[in-house]
Amino acid sequence: MTEQDHVTVNDPRGPVNNGVGHQYVFYGAGADWMIRRGVDSLRIAREDRVRLADRFVPPVGYRVAADRLEKPGSVVLLEAPPGSGRRAAAIMLLHGIGEDEGAEEEGVRFEELAATDKGKDEDSLAPGVGDRFLLDLSGIADEEAYAKAQRRLAVRRSQVQEARAHMVVILPSGMEHAHAPDLEPHTVTLGRPRGIAVVTRYLRMDRMAFVPADLESADLQSLYDRSPVRELVRLAGLVRAARDSGRFGTDFAGWLDQAMHAVTDRAGEVGRHVAAVRTTPERTLLLATAMFEEASADTVYEAWQGLMRRVRHEEETTTELARTDFGERLAALGIERDPDGRLRFERLAYADAVRTYFWANFPGVRDDLRDWVDRAAGLPGLTTDDRVNVVVRFGERSLAVGRPDHLFDLVVRWADRTTGAACDPRAVAALELGLSHERFGGWFRRRMYECARSGPSSDGLARVLAAACLRNLGATHPDQATVRLHYLAVRKGEAAREARQALLGFVGSDRRLYRLLIDRLRERTRRDPHGTEPHLQLLTEALRSERAPDPPPWPDLFLGWETVFSQPPTELWNPLVSSWLNAAAGDRTREMALDVMVGATHGCTAALHRLYAIACNWAGPPARHPSRAAVAARFWQHIDHAQDARTERTGAGPRTTEEAR
Repeated sequence: MTEQDHVTVNDPRGPVNNGVGHQYVFYGAGADWMIRRGVDSLRIAREDRVRLADRFVPPVGYRVAADRLEKPGSVVLLEAPPGSGRRAAAIMLLHGIGEDEGAEEEGVRFEELAATDKGKDEDSLAPGVGDRFLLDLSGIADEEAYAKAQRRLAVRRSQVQEARAHMVVILPSGMEHAHAPDLEPHTVTLGRPRGIAVVTRYLRMDRMAFVPADLESADLQSLYDRSPVRELVRLAGLVRAARDSGRFGTDFAGWLDQAMHAVTDRAGEVGRHVAAVRTTPERTLLLATAMFEEASADTVYEAWQGLMRRVRHEEETTTELARTDFGERLAALGIERDPDGRLRFERLAYADAVRTYFWANFPGVRDDLRDWVDRAAGLPGLTTDDRVNVVVRFGERSLAVGRPDHLFDLVVRWADRTTGAACDPRAVAALELGLSHERFGGWFRRRMYECARSGPSSDGLARVLAAACLRNLGATHPDQATVRLHYLAVRKGEAAREARQALLGFVGSDRRLYRLLIDRLRERTRRDPHGTEPHLQLLTEALRSERAPDPPPWPDLFLGWETVFSQPPTELWNPLVSSWLNAAAGDRTREMALDVMVGATHGCTAALHRLYAIACNWAGPPARHPSRAAVAARFWQHIDHAQDARTERTGAGPRTTEEAR
C-alpha cells in the first residue's frame, strides 16, 4: 500500500481519504467539506479506513503481523524500508482486528499516539479492552531520541498488554543497530507489495477501462521495481486526473501517457522552462498561475501584479497598452484560458511542479511569498474553493521545505483579522493542513497548546483553534483536543463561551474524555485556590445533568461534586443541584444522583443546609408540583441519613430538616 506522500485528488465527492496520498477534509464557510491535495493525514477515522481497505495491497509479511496482532494485549513492531507502504499497512492491521466478527465494537478507541514527549499537562495512554493504537516512530533519526522513544514504548507496551488492547509500532529505518533486544520477539519485517498490483488496484477502484497489457511497458516496469509505493499511487491518481479533465483524449493509453510524463519529466521541464524565461514579469506570472490555477484570469492577473509589487519589481515606464498583452504572455508560458475564463497549464500536473521548483530554488523569496499569499488569498474574485486551494498549495510547499512557521503565521494573521463570530475558512484549512502533516503535525499541536495556554489572543484565533480541535485534533488526538479546549474555555469573552460549549459537547459523548476533563478541573481547583473561579464554574457546568454522559458515570460525578461542595456555598450550586433534581423527577434511574450528591458533602453541615435549601426552592408548594415534592422528600431523607451518621460520629446537633421544620 501507500505511505501517502504524493497524490492529486480530482474527484471531491465525499469527505474521505481514499488512500491516494495527500488528502484533507476541510471545513469552511460555504463548503461543508473539501478534499484537497496536501500532506499525509493522520486521521484514521473508520470511514477513511474502510475506503483505504478497498485499495490496500498487502505487503510481504503482512499475514504474519496480522496473526500476531489478533490476540488481545498484542503489540506488533513493523520493520520496513521507506516507501514500502508501512504506514498504510499499520493502519490496515489495526483496522482488520476482529473483522470476521462483524462491525467494530462501539466505543473502541482507534488513535495515533504521539511519538515524542508531550509534557506533564498532556494526556496519558489509559487504554481499555480492545482499543487500537498506532505509534509511528519512523521519523526518528538519531540514537538518543530513539532510546527515549523505546523507554516510552516499554511503558506503553505494558499498558496495552495489561488492558488487552492492541498496538502497532512503525520502527525507524536504518536504526536496527539501536533496537533494544526485547523488541525482537515482537518485530515483523514487511516487504514491498508488487508495484503492478498497487497500480492495478487503484485504477480498478477508479473504474478505469484497461487490459493488463496496457500496464506492461518497460518504462512502467521500471517504476514498479524502483518507485516508492506513494509514487505508484500518485501515478494512478494522475491517470484518473487526465481522464476527468477531459483535455487529454478519451482512451486509457493517452491518459497513461500524460500521467507517465507528469511523474517522470515534469521537474526537468519546469527547470528548463524557468531557465528560458529570465524576466521578473514572466517568472512571477508563471508562479502566480501555478498558485491560482483554475481561478479566473482577472483574479490571476491581480495576483500576478501583487506578486511583482511584493518582490519589488519596477513597472515599465510605458503604458499597459504599449506592453505585451496578457493573453500573449499566457500563451508564451504554456497557459491556456478555458471557456469559463479560468486559467490552467496545458500539461498535466505542471502547476504542482512549478510550485515545487520555485520553493526549492528561490529560498530568498519565501518570506515575500508568504506575505503575498496573505493578501492574495483574500482577493474578491476568488471562490471559497479557490481560497482553500491557495492555502493548500502554499502550505504543502512551506511544509516541504521545513517552514511550518510560515503556515502558522498565516493562520494567526487571517484569524486575527476576522470580525464577528465566524471562523476564517483559510485559517482553519491552514491549521488542519499543518495538524495532518506526518512530520510537522506535532509542531502544530505544540503551537496550538502554547496559544491556548499562554494568555490573551484574538477571539478570531481562539475560534480557529477550537474549530481545529473539533474537526481534526479531536479525531486523531482527542485527549490533546480536550486539553486545548479546556484552556480556551476558561478565558474571558464570547469566544471562550463558545469554546466551553464546544468542549462540553465534545466530552459529553465520551466517558473517558469526560473523566479526563473532570479530573483536570478538580486538580486546577485544588491547586490554585486564588484562581479557581473559571475552572470551578466550568466544573460545575460540566457536572450538570444535561452535560453528563448517558448512563451517568457516578464515580466521576461523585468526585466532581465533592470538589464543588468543598468550596464556600455559591450561586453555582443552584443550577447544578436543580438539574439533577429535574433529572430524577423525569427518570427514576437518575435518582441515584440524590444519594451521590449528599455523599459528596461528606456530612458537612453547611453543605447539607445548602442542598436542603436548594431542594426547598426547587420543589415549591406541594400542591402545585407533587412530583417535585416527592423527589425533594427523598432527597431530604438522604440528607437526614447523612446527618444521622455525622451525629453518631461527632455528637453534633439536630438534623438540617428538623431545624427547618
